[in-house]
Amino acid sequence: MKRTILLTIAVVVVTFLALFVINKLTTKGPGENLFAEAIKGEFEISISASGEIVPENSVNIKAPEVNRGRDFHASDLKITDMVPEGTEVKEGDYVATLDRTQYDNTLKDERERLSTFRNNIEMKKLDTAVTLTTLRNNIKNQLHIVEEAEITLRNSKFEPPTTIRQAEINLDRQKRILEQRQKGYQLRVAQVKRDIATQAMWYGRISRRVESLEEVLAGFTIKAPSPGMVVYKRDRRGNKIKTGSSVNPNDRVVATLPDLSSLLSKIYISEIEIRKVKPGLETEIRVDAFPDKMFRGKVYTMANIGEKLENSDTKVFEVMVKIDGSDPALRPSMTTSNKVIINKLSDVIYIPAECVHAGIDGIPFVYTKDKTKQIVVTGESNDKNIVIERGLEPKQAVYVIQPENAEDFKLAGEELKVLFTERATARR
Repeated sequence: MKRTILLTIAVVVVTFLALFVINKLTTKGPGENLFAEAIKGEFEISISASGEIVPENSVNIKAPEVNRGRDFHASDLKITDMVPEGTEVKEGDYVATLDRTQYDNTLKDERERLSTFRNNIEMKKLDTAVTLTTLRNNIKNQLHIVEEAEITLRNSKFEPPTTIRQAEINLDRQKRILEQRQKGYQLRVAQVKRDIATQAMWYGRISRRVESLEEVLAGFTIKAPSPGMVVYKRDRRGNKIKTGSSVNPNDRVVATLPDLSSLLSKIYISEIEIRKVKPGLETEIRVDAFPDKMFRGKVYTMANIGEKLENSDTKVFEVMVKIDGSDPALRPSMTTSNKVIINKLSDVIYIPAECVHAGIDGIPFVYTKDKTKQIVVTGESNDKNIVIERGLEPKQAVYVIQPENAEDFKLAGEELKVLFTERATARR
Protein backbone atom coordinates (compact mmCIF):
# COMPACT_ATOMS: atom_id res chain seq x y z
CA MET A 1 0.00 0.00 0.00
CA LYS A 2 2.79 2.39 1.04
CA ARG A 3 4.66 1.53 -2.14
CA THR A 4 1.64 2.39 -4.27
CA ILE A 5 1.27 5.81 -2.58
CA LEU A 6 4.94 6.63 -3.16
CA LEU A 7 4.63 5.64 -6.84
CA THR A 8 1.58 7.88 -7.26
CA ILE A 9 3.37 10.86 -5.66
CA ALA A 10 6.35 10.32 -7.97
CA VAL A 11 4.12 10.34 -11.06
CA VAL A 12 2.44 13.59 -9.92
CA VAL A 13 5.80 15.29 -9.31
CA VAL A 14 7.19 14.21 -12.69
CA THR A 15 4.01 15.44 -14.45
CA PHE A 16 4.21 18.79 -12.67
CA LEU A 17 7.87 19.23 -13.59
CA ALA A 18 7.15 18.35 -17.24
CA LEU A 19 4.32 20.90 -17.42
CA PHE A 20 6.57 23.54 -15.82
CA VAL A 21 9.35 22.92 -18.37
CA ILE A 22 6.90 23.02 -21.32
CA ASN A 23 5.39 26.24 -20.00
CA LYS A 24 8.86 27.82 -19.76
CA LEU A 25 9.74 26.75 -23.27
CA THR A 26 6.52 27.97 -24.87
CA THR A 27 5.95 31.16 -22.87
CA LYS A 28 7.98 34.22 -23.76
CA GLY A 29 9.52 36.25 -21.02
CA PRO A 30 7.99 39.54 -19.89
CA GLY A 31 8.54 42.34 -22.34
CA GLU A 32 9.48 40.15 -25.31
CA ASN A 33 6.32 41.24 -27.17
CA LEU A 34 7.01 44.91 -26.47
CA PHE A 35 9.78 45.33 -29.01
CA ALA A 36 10.27 45.12 -32.77
CA GLU A 37 13.57 45.13 -34.58
CA ALA A 38 14.41 47.54 -37.39
CA ILE A 39 14.99 45.47 -40.51
CA LYS A 40 17.12 46.44 -43.48
CA GLY A 41 16.25 44.88 -46.80
CA GLU A 42 13.76 44.97 -49.64
CA PHE A 43 10.53 46.83 -48.87
CA GLU A 44 7.41 46.17 -50.86
CA ILE A 45 4.61 48.72 -51.22
CA SER A 46 1.40 47.01 -52.25
CA ILE A 47 -2.39 47.20 -52.14
CA SER A 48 -4.40 44.13 -51.24
CA ALA A 49 -7.91 43.56 -52.57
CA SER A 50 -10.26 40.65 -53.01
CA GLY A 51 -11.93 39.99 -56.32
CA GLU A 52 -13.24 37.38 -58.70
CA ILE A 53 -12.17 35.82 -61.97
CA VAL A 54 -13.92 37.06 -65.10
CA PRO A 55 -13.21 36.25 -68.76
CA GLU A 56 -11.65 38.91 -70.93
CA ASN A 57 -13.80 37.82 -73.84
CA SER A 58 -17.06 35.89 -73.91
CA VAL A 59 -20.03 35.13 -76.13
CA ASN A 60 -23.39 36.23 -74.73
CA ILE A 61 -26.38 33.90 -74.65
CA LYS A 62 -29.42 36.13 -75.05
CA ALA A 63 -33.16 35.85 -74.65
CA PRO A 64 -35.20 36.83 -77.75
CA GLU A 65 -35.94 40.51 -78.31
CA VAL A 66 -39.66 41.08 -77.76
CA ASN A 67 -40.02 44.87 -77.49
CA ARG A 68 -38.43 46.54 -80.52
CA GLY A 69 -40.59 46.75 -83.64
CA ARG A 70 -43.24 44.35 -82.28
CA ASP A 71 -46.94 44.93 -82.92
CA PHE A 72 -48.03 43.64 -79.51
CA HIS A 73 -47.53 44.36 -75.83
CA ALA A 74 -44.50 42.51 -74.48
CA SER A 75 -44.42 41.32 -70.87
CA ASP A 76 -41.49 40.31 -68.67
CA LEU A 77 -39.73 37.08 -69.51
CA LYS A 78 -39.19 34.50 -66.79
CA ILE A 79 -36.75 31.58 -66.96
CA THR A 80 -38.53 28.30 -66.22
CA ASP A 81 -35.57 25.98 -66.77
CA MET A 82 -31.82 26.34 -67.26
CA VAL A 83 -28.85 24.01 -67.49
CA PRO A 84 -26.55 23.99 -64.42
CA GLU A 85 -23.77 26.54 -64.38
CA GLY A 86 -20.51 25.07 -65.66
CA THR A 87 -22.23 22.81 -68.21
CA GLU A 88 -20.14 22.23 -71.33
CA VAL A 89 -22.25 22.82 -74.45
CA LYS A 90 -21.80 22.66 -78.19
CA GLU A 91 -23.20 25.10 -80.72
CA GLY A 92 -26.97 24.62 -80.92
CA ASP A 93 -27.24 22.76 -77.60
CA TYR A 94 -30.11 23.54 -75.25
CA VAL A 95 -29.40 26.18 -72.57
CA ALA A 96 -32.68 27.52 -71.14
CA THR A 97 -36.46 27.80 -71.54
CA LEU A 98 -38.60 30.90 -70.99
CA ASP A 99 -42.17 30.96 -69.71
CA ARG A 100 -44.45 30.76 -72.77
CA THR A 101 -47.86 30.90 -71.01
CA GLN A 102 -48.88 34.49 -71.69
CA TYR A 103 -47.42 34.55 -75.19
CA ASP A 104 -49.07 31.23 -76.08
CA ASN A 105 -52.45 32.64 -74.98
CA THR A 106 -51.84 35.83 -76.97
CA LEU A 107 -50.84 33.81 -80.03
CA LYS A 108 -53.99 31.69 -79.73
CA ASP A 109 -56.19 34.80 -79.56
CA GLU A 110 -54.44 36.39 -82.52
CA ARG A 111 -54.77 33.24 -84.62
CA GLU A 112 -58.52 33.18 -83.88
CA ARG A 113 -58.79 36.84 -84.92
CA LEU A 114 -56.83 36.08 -88.07
CA SER A 115 -59.18 33.24 -88.93
CA THR A 116 -62.19 35.48 -88.32
CA PHE A 117 -60.86 38.20 -90.61
CA ARG A 118 -60.02 35.63 -93.28
CA ASN A 119 -63.57 34.28 -93.18
CA ASN A 120 -65.01 37.82 -93.21
CA ILE A 121 -62.98 38.70 -96.29
CA GLU A 122 -64.14 35.55 -98.10
CA MET A 123 -67.78 36.24 -97.18
CA LYS A 124 -67.37 39.86 -98.23
CA LYS A 125 -66.05 38.76 -101.61
CA LEU A 126 -68.96 36.33 -102.09
CA ASP A 127 -71.59 38.89 -101.07
CA THR A 128 -69.96 41.49 -103.29
CA ALA A 129 -69.93 39.14 -106.25
CA VAL A 130 -73.70 38.50 -105.86
CA THR A 131 -74.52 42.16 -105.33
CA LEU A 132 -72.46 43.40 -108.25
CA THR A 133 -73.87 40.72 -110.52
CA THR A 134 -77.39 41.92 -109.68
CA LEU A 135 -76.40 45.53 -110.31
CA ARG A 136 -74.83 44.68 -113.65
CA ASN A 137 -77.97 42.76 -114.69
CA ASN A 138 -80.11 45.75 -113.76
CA ILE A 139 -77.91 47.99 -115.90
CA LYS A 140 -78.23 45.60 -118.87
CA ASN A 141 -82.03 45.51 -118.45
CA GLN A 142 -82.12 49.27 -118.27
CA LEU A 143 -80.09 49.51 -121.46
CA HIS A 144 -82.78 47.43 -123.20
CA ILE A 145 -85.50 49.65 -121.79
CA VAL A 146 -83.71 52.75 -123.08
CA GLU A 147 -83.31 51.10 -126.46
CA GLU A 148 -87.06 50.30 -126.57
CA ALA A 149 -87.88 53.88 -125.60
CA GLU A 150 -85.73 55.16 -128.46
CA ILE A 151 -87.56 52.84 -130.90
CA THR A 152 -90.93 54.03 -129.60
CA LEU A 153 -89.86 57.63 -130.07
CA ARG A 154 -88.75 57.01 -133.66
CA ASN A 155 -92.01 55.23 -134.51
CA SER A 156 -94.13 58.07 -133.06
CA LYS A 157 -93.01 60.74 -135.56
CA PHE A 158 -96.33 60.44 -137.42
CA GLU A 159 -98.35 60.42 -134.18
CA PRO A 160 -99.95 63.46 -132.60
CA PRO A 161 -97.57 65.88 -130.81
CA THR A 162 -98.82 64.76 -127.42
CA THR A 163 -97.86 61.16 -128.13
CA ILE A 164 -94.46 62.23 -129.44
CA ARG A 165 -93.86 64.34 -126.32
CA GLN A 166 -94.78 61.44 -124.04
CA ALA A 167 -92.29 59.20 -125.91
CA GLU A 168 -89.57 61.86 -125.48
CA ILE A 169 -90.30 62.17 -121.76
CA ASN A 170 -90.20 58.40 -121.28
CA LEU A 171 -86.87 58.11 -123.13
CA ASP A 172 -85.34 60.87 -121.01
CA ARG A 173 -86.58 59.19 -117.81
CA GLN A 174 -85.19 55.80 -118.80
CA LYS A 175 -81.80 57.37 -119.64
CA ARG A 176 -81.68 59.05 -116.22
CA ILE A 177 -82.50 55.74 -114.57
CA LEU A 178 -79.68 54.09 -116.57
CA GLU A 179 -77.25 56.83 -115.56
CA GLN A 180 -78.26 56.50 -111.90
CA ARG A 181 -77.79 52.74 -112.01
CA GLN A 182 -74.35 53.08 -113.64
CA LYS A 183 -73.23 55.64 -111.05
CA GLY A 184 -74.66 53.48 -108.26
CA TYR A 185 -72.71 50.54 -109.61
CA GLN A 186 -69.47 52.56 -109.66
CA LEU A 187 -70.07 53.81 -106.10
CA ARG A 188 -70.84 50.29 -104.96
CA VAL A 189 -67.62 48.97 -106.56
CA ALA A 190 -65.59 51.75 -104.87
CA GLN A 191 -67.23 51.01 -101.52
CA VAL A 192 -66.57 47.31 -101.84
CA LYS A 193 -62.92 47.92 -102.74
CA ARG A 194 -62.54 50.20 -99.72
CA ASP A 195 -64.17 47.67 -97.39
CA ILE A 196 -62.06 44.80 -98.70
CA ALA A 197 -58.89 46.95 -98.47
CA THR A 198 -59.73 47.77 -94.83
CA GLN A 199 -60.33 44.13 -94.06
CA ALA A 200 -57.11 43.19 -95.85
CA MET A 201 -55.19 45.84 -93.89
CA TRP A 202 -56.37 44.39 -90.57
CA TYR A 203 -55.75 40.90 -91.84
CA GLY A 204 -52.19 41.84 -92.77
CA ARG A 205 -51.59 43.53 -89.41
CA ILE A 206 -52.85 40.53 -87.46
CA SER A 207 -50.92 38.19 -89.76
CA ARG A 208 -47.69 40.11 -89.04
CA ARG A 209 -48.51 39.99 -85.32
CA VAL A 210 -48.97 36.22 -85.50
CA GLU A 211 -45.68 35.82 -87.38
CA SER A 212 -43.92 38.05 -84.85
CA LEU A 213 -45.30 36.04 -81.92
CA GLU A 214 -44.31 32.78 -83.60
CA GLU A 215 -40.81 34.17 -84.16
CA VAL A 216 -40.52 35.27 -80.53
CA LEU A 217 -41.81 31.97 -79.19
CA ALA A 218 -39.33 30.08 -81.37
CA GLY A 219 -36.61 31.87 -79.38
CA PHE A 220 -38.09 30.90 -76.00
CA THR A 221 -36.03 27.75 -76.24
CA ILE A 222 -32.58 29.31 -75.89
CA LYS A 223 -29.67 27.51 -77.49
CA ALA A 224 -25.91 27.99 -77.36
CA PRO A 225 -24.60 30.25 -80.17
CA SER A 226 -21.17 28.63 -79.93
CA PRO A 227 -19.37 25.90 -77.94
CA GLY A 228 -18.14 26.60 -74.41
CA MET A 229 -18.94 26.42 -70.71
CA VAL A 230 -22.15 28.07 -69.48
CA VAL A 231 -21.58 30.78 -66.87
CA TYR A 232 -24.60 32.47 -65.28
CA LYS A 233 -24.95 36.23 -65.79
CA ARG A 234 -25.26 38.49 -62.72
CA ASP A 235 -27.83 41.27 -62.45
CA ARG A 236 -27.17 44.78 -61.15
CA ARG A 237 -27.37 43.57 -57.56
CA GLY A 238 -24.84 40.84 -58.17
CA ASN A 239 -27.39 38.02 -58.05
CA LYS A 240 -27.03 35.22 -60.58
CA ILE A 241 -29.69 34.93 -63.27
CA LYS A 242 -31.01 31.38 -63.02
CA THR A 243 -34.22 29.34 -63.05
CA GLY A 244 -36.99 31.54 -61.70
CA SER A 245 -35.24 34.83 -62.56
CA SER A 246 -36.78 37.47 -64.80
CA VAL A 247 -34.90 38.74 -67.85
CA ASN A 248 -34.25 42.47 -68.06
CA PRO A 249 -35.67 43.65 -71.43
CA ASN A 250 -32.82 46.19 -71.69
CA ASP A 251 -30.18 43.54 -71.00
CA ARG A 252 -31.30 40.22 -72.46
CA VAL A 253 -28.13 38.28 -71.57
CA VAL A 254 -28.98 35.23 -69.45
CA ALA A 255 -25.56 33.53 -69.53
CA THR A 256 -22.17 33.72 -71.19
CA LEU A 257 -19.72 31.38 -72.85
CA PRO A 258 -16.34 32.66 -71.63
CA ASP A 259 -13.02 32.33 -73.40
CA LEU A 260 -11.02 30.47 -70.72
CA SER A 261 -7.71 31.10 -72.48
CA SER A 262 -7.66 34.74 -71.30
CA LEU A 263 -8.90 35.48 -67.77
CA LEU A 264 -8.99 38.61 -65.61
CA SER A 265 -9.26 39.20 -61.89
CA LYS A 266 -11.78 41.98 -61.24
CA ILE A 267 -11.00 43.95 -58.09
CA TYR A 268 -12.08 47.25 -56.54
CA ILE A 269 -9.60 49.84 -55.20
CA SER A 270 -10.66 52.64 -52.84
CA GLU A 271 -10.62 56.22 -54.09
CA ILE A 272 -7.82 56.97 -51.62
CA GLU A 273 -5.45 54.37 -53.10
CA ILE A 274 -6.47 54.40 -56.75
CA ARG A 275 -4.01 57.23 -57.49
CA LYS A 276 -1.18 54.78 -56.78
CA VAL A 277 -2.40 52.24 -59.32
CA LYS A 278 -1.55 52.34 -63.01
CA PRO A 279 -1.67 49.85 -65.89
CA GLY A 280 1.22 47.40 -66.04
CA LEU A 281 1.81 47.04 -62.29
CA GLU A 282 2.78 43.51 -61.26
CA THR A 283 0.14 41.68 -59.25
CA GLU A 284 0.23 38.48 -57.21
CA ILE A 285 -3.03 36.54 -57.37
CA ARG A 286 -4.18 33.71 -55.16
CA VAL A 287 -7.39 31.78 -55.67
CA ASP A 288 -9.36 30.69 -52.61
CA ALA A 289 -9.93 27.29 -54.22
CA PHE A 290 -6.15 26.73 -54.48
CA PRO A 291 -4.61 28.59 -51.48
CA ASP A 292 -1.17 27.06 -52.00
CA LYS A 293 -0.91 28.15 -55.63
CA MET A 294 0.03 31.67 -56.73
CA PHE A 295 -0.64 33.23 -60.11
CA ARG A 296 0.88 36.36 -61.53
CA GLY A 297 -0.62 39.12 -63.59
CA LYS A 298 -0.54 42.81 -64.43
CA VAL A 299 -3.00 45.67 -64.02
CA TYR A 300 -4.85 45.75 -67.33
CA THR A 301 -7.52 48.46 -67.16
CA MET A 302 -8.83 50.97 -64.62
CA ALA A 303 -12.25 52.60 -64.43
CA ASN A 304 -12.33 56.36 -64.90
CA ILE A 305 -15.41 56.83 -62.74
CA GLY A 306 -15.86 55.57 -59.17
CA GLU A 307 -18.91 53.75 -57.89
CA LYS A 308 -20.48 52.74 -54.61
CA LEU A 309 -20.82 49.06 -53.92
CA GLU A 310 -23.75 47.64 -52.00
CA ASN A 311 -23.39 48.01 -48.20
CA SER A 312 -20.51 50.45 -48.64
CA ASP A 313 -20.33 54.21 -48.11
CA THR A 314 -16.98 54.78 -49.83
CA LYS A 315 -16.37 55.06 -53.54
CA VAL A 316 -14.25 52.46 -55.27
CA PHE A 317 -12.81 52.06 -58.76
CA GLU A 318 -13.01 48.87 -60.78
CA VAL A 319 -9.59 47.51 -61.75
CA MET A 320 -8.99 44.58 -64.09
CA VAL A 321 -5.86 42.46 -63.61
CA LYS A 322 -4.90 40.22 -66.52
CA ILE A 323 -3.69 36.82 -65.37
CA ASP A 324 -0.52 35.62 -67.09
CA GLY A 325 -0.96 32.49 -69.19
CA SER A 326 -3.83 30.09 -68.70
CA ASP A 327 -4.62 27.30 -66.29
CA PRO A 328 -7.39 24.70 -66.79
CA ALA A 329 -8.11 24.82 -63.05
CA LEU A 330 -9.23 28.45 -63.18
CA ARG A 331 -12.91 29.14 -63.68
CA PRO A 332 -14.96 32.34 -63.90
CA SER A 333 -16.48 33.63 -60.61
CA MET A 334 -13.74 32.03 -58.47
CA THR A 335 -12.82 34.31 -55.54
CA THR A 336 -9.33 35.79 -55.64
CA SER A 337 -6.96 37.55 -53.27
CA ASN A 338 -4.86 40.12 -55.10
CA LYS A 339 -1.74 42.04 -54.13
CA VAL A 340 -0.97 44.90 -56.49
CA ILE A 341 2.74 45.74 -56.12
CA ILE A 342 3.06 49.53 -56.31
CA ASN A 343 6.81 49.73 -55.73
CA LYS A 344 9.83 47.84 -54.35
CA LEU A 345 12.60 49.61 -52.43
CA SER A 346 16.01 48.02 -51.88
CA ASP A 347 18.30 48.35 -48.84
CA VAL A 348 15.92 50.40 -46.72
CA ILE A 349 15.22 50.25 -43.00
CA TYR A 350 11.63 49.58 -41.94
CA ILE A 351 9.66 48.81 -38.78
CA PRO A 352 6.02 48.01 -37.99
CA ALA A 353 3.84 51.06 -38.59
CA GLU A 354 2.41 50.93 -35.05
CA CYS A 355 5.88 51.65 -33.63
CA VAL A 356 5.80 55.20 -34.99
CA HIS A 357 4.13 57.88 -32.86
CA ALA A 358 3.55 61.59 -33.36
CA GLY A 359 2.98 64.53 -31.06
CA ILE A 360 0.77 67.58 -31.46
CA ASP A 361 3.28 69.06 -33.90
CA GLY A 362 3.00 65.95 -36.12
CA ILE A 363 6.72 65.13 -35.89
CA PRO A 364 7.18 61.33 -35.90
CA PHE A 365 9.25 59.52 -33.31
CA VAL A 366 9.86 56.07 -31.83
CA TYR A 367 10.77 54.76 -28.39
CA THR A 368 13.97 52.71 -28.51
CA LYS A 369 14.94 49.93 -26.14
CA ASP A 370 17.82 52.04 -24.80
CA LYS A 371 15.33 54.51 -23.25
CA THR A 372 15.48 57.09 -26.06
CA LYS A 373 12.62 59.02 -27.66
CA GLN A 374 14.09 59.09 -31.15
CA ILE A 375 12.77 61.51 -33.79
CA VAL A 376 12.68 59.81 -37.20
CA VAL A 377 12.15 60.69 -40.84
CA THR A 378 9.57 58.36 -42.35
CA GLY A 379 9.18 57.32 -45.98
CA GLU A 380 6.89 54.99 -47.89
CA SER A 381 4.57 52.60 -46.08
CA ASN A 382 2.41 49.57 -46.75
CA ASP A 383 -0.41 47.96 -44.81
CA LYS A 384 2.00 46.65 -42.13
CA ASN A 385 5.35 48.46 -42.13
CA ILE A 386 6.82 51.92 -42.69
CA VAL A 387 10.24 52.96 -44.02
CA ILE A 388 12.55 54.92 -41.68
CA GLU A 389 14.84 57.10 -43.79
CA ARG A 390 16.68 58.74 -40.89
CA GLY A 391 16.94 58.09 -37.16
CA LEU A 392 17.33 54.31 -36.82
CA GLU A 393 19.97 51.71 -37.50
CA PRO A 394 19.44 48.13 -38.66
CA LYS A 395 18.54 45.65 -35.88
CA GLN A 396 17.82 48.51 -33.45
CA ALA A 397 14.96 47.54 -31.10
CA VAL A 398 11.98 49.87 -30.68
CA TYR A 399 8.84 49.70 -28.58
CA VAL A 400 5.73 48.50 -30.35
CA ILE A 401 3.50 50.48 -27.97
CA GLN A 402 4.23 53.52 -25.86
CA PRO A 403 6.11 52.48 -22.69
CA GLU A 404 4.67 53.28 -19.27
CA ASN A 405 7.57 55.55 -18.29
CA ALA A 406 7.79 57.36 -21.65
CA GLU A 407 8.28 60.73 -19.97
CA ASP A 408 11.63 59.50 -18.58
CA PHE A 409 13.05 58.78 -22.06
CA LYS A 410 15.67 61.21 -23.34
CA LEU A 411 14.93 63.02 -26.63
CA ALA A 412 17.26 62.44 -29.57
CA GLY A 413 17.39 63.50 -33.24
CA GLU A 414 16.14 67.07 -32.87
CA GLU A 415 18.21 68.00 -35.93
CA LEU A 416 15.76 65.94 -38.00
CA LYS A 417 12.91 68.36 -37.20
CA VAL A 418 14.23 70.71 -39.87
CA LEU A 419 13.99 68.01 -42.53
CA PHE A 420 10.44 67.18 -41.42
CA THR A 421 9.44 70.86 -41.61
CA GLU A 422 10.93 71.24 -45.08
CA ARG A 423 9.04 68.20 -46.37
CA ALA A 424 5.80 69.41 -44.82
CA THR A 425 6.24 72.80 -46.49
CA ALA A 426 6.99 71.16 -49.86
CA ARG A 427 3.82 69.08 -49.65
CA ARG A 428 1.73 72.21 -49.20
